[in-house]
Amino acid sequence: MRIALFGRTGQVATEVQRRLPEGATLEVLGREEADFGQPGQVAEAARKLRADAVINAVAYTAVDRAETETELAEAVNGGSVTALAGVCADMGLPLVHISTDYVFTGDGTQAWRPGDPTGPLGAYGRSKLAGEEGIRTSGARHAILRTSWVFSAHGANFVKTMLRLGAEREELRIVADQVGGPTPAADIADACLTLARGLAEGREGGTFHFSGQPDASWADFAREIFAQAGLPTRVIDIPTSDYPTPARRPLNSRMDCSTLEVAFGIARPDWRAGLREVLAELGAAR
Repeated sequence: MRIALFGRTGQVATEVQRRLPEGATLEVLGREEADFGQPGQVAEAARKLRADAVINAVAYTAVDRAETETELAEAVNGGSVTALAGVCADMGLPLVHISTDYVFTGDGTQAWRPGDPTGPLGAYGRSKLAGEEGIRTSGARHAILRTSWVFSAHGANFVKTMLRLGAEREELRIVADQVGGPTPAADIADACLTLARGLAEGREGGTFHFSGQPDASWADFAREIFAQAGLPTRVIDIPTSDYPTPARRPLNSRMDCSTLEVAFGIARPDWRAGLREVLAELGAAR
């Protein structure tokens, strides 16, 4: 099976390259080959593909900066994704695309289902939703995988930030009223590869949710990081209102992942096990 991967150095893209199954080949397109700030360049690169399926792991993920870099966020997450999907439709290539919990309002406490009404709170979420809609209207066979709170041993993420701050401070104030599922990038990569193969074999796609379990607050997540890393850092729960940011965050990022398990046999991973693997890779495990 030939897979084209858009994205080279991000958390999920890195893991896709590391976890490619035996017998599969991978063509990796980084920014040099396809700059997602330029939708036309992305479409041109896509037309040259010789693949059985496409995975898009490129995204503009600077949630706060998106409020002032709106055009760039829209180009990367919206325009270029739409352009890629159009080419995939023309060429008959199935597309696996990673999206986010930020397409929802974050109201309530019930887990969001794939068909629930969307309502992004900020520019980042709106740009990701635009990409989703571009895919759905393109006619391309696709699987949109919404996920949340991604972490790995690579790049910038909450785990690495907590390890750094935990080594510097005795006490940290962490938001406790935002709840979601931390998700290891390695598990997202595995899910993307499974979806790519399934679509290439003619399985029906759609929009799916995938996040780690059990659901937790950021404060809960931090406590588990410190416990597994053997750091004595105390975590003080605070409300979101005590930690203002340029972009609003959804309070409820719980996601119902049952349709993905039914359709493709992909179960929610235990993020605590994934955390142990990440800490071991970083040399930070207790």
